[in-house]
Amino acid sequence: MSAGEAPYEGTHEGTYVLEARGVSVRFGGVKALTGVDLGIRAGEVCGLIGPNGAGKTTLFDVLSGIRRPDQGRMLLDGVDVTRRSPVWRARHGMRRTFQRQQLFGQLSVADNVLVAQEWRGGGGGLAADLVASPTRRRRERERRERAARVLADCGIGALGDAYAGGLPVGRARMVELARAVADPPRVLLLDEPASGMSAPEREQLAAVVRRLAEEEGCAVLLVEHNVAFVMDLCTRVVVLDLGTVLAEGTAAEVRANALVREAYLGA
Repeated sequence: MSAGEAPYEGTHEGTYVLEARGVSVRFGGVKALTGVDLGIRAGEVCGLIGPNGAGKTTLFDVLSGIRRPDQGRMLLDGVDVTRRSPVWRARHGMRRTFQRQQLFGQLSVADNVLVAQEWRGGGGGLAADLVASPTRRRRERERRERAARVLADCGIGALGDAYAGGLPVGRARMVELARAVADPPRVLLLDEPASGMSAPEREQLAAVVRRLAEEEGCAVLLVEHNVAFVMDLCTRVVVLDLGTVLAEGTAAEVRANALVREAYLGA
């Protein structure tokens, strides 16, 4: 937690874990988002779709704290976190992946995942490092065990010693997912996670996301242009068009919506 930041006082109660209320963003004279309302519940996998330029990534930037909205508020467990930093949000359970791969290419796959747990510290400070205290050794063992489990769950357990920079796109995206969930998230924002993946890799991705939602109660929001993947995986789908919410509902309801077919899905 950064100096000067008050402690988080969320109660984990209420309808939504993460909520955007009336979010608007402008870039000069361009309205990227206009009055967007969106909420994600614990244990839900929600898809966010729409044409290029609809405002999906801008909304992700607002949700994760990278960009502050010109209007509107962000709530985490009912607490206003609009002015909280991305680091603060990450340390309170909100994780994100990006369209462009963000791996540490010079590190191994295992070390990429271990990095996500380092912020908690090892306990005992420099003295514990120098004498290799039992507490420090225990925490390091627990971290490595957690990293190994997450890599196995993501289907890349055999790649722990491989350098991340040499991986093909699909495998690299699975490493990014593993890093995002190495420290268990409450909210997971996935920006085009299936891009560049083979069919088996997409199946693995879907299995990991479903388990996170169903078994760990994680609230998942994903942006993805593979509409079939979204419709199969997501319990709810929200459609953005020109910075506004065009439609929202189940996959079947969104498919049947004439406005959505006209703006995005086609005949």
